[in-house]
Amino acid sequence: MIDDKLLSILVCPVSKAPVVLSEDKSELICYASALAYPVRDGIPVMLETEARALSEEEKLDR
Repeated sequence: MIDDKLLSILVCPVSKAPVVLSEDKSELICYASALAYPVRDGIPVMLETEARALSEEEKLDR
């Protein structure tokens, strides 16, 4: 589980925009860059090389 305080200061390393926790709490999503960063063992992996691109449907699910 990611602490709310940590979540409030995390930003996307690509766009510098805020990230939001996915519903299943397995990813941090940046809609500005259309990337999702994995959360592994409660630790966000904020590396562009580890991120996956959001699908068109996910981009619309704001």
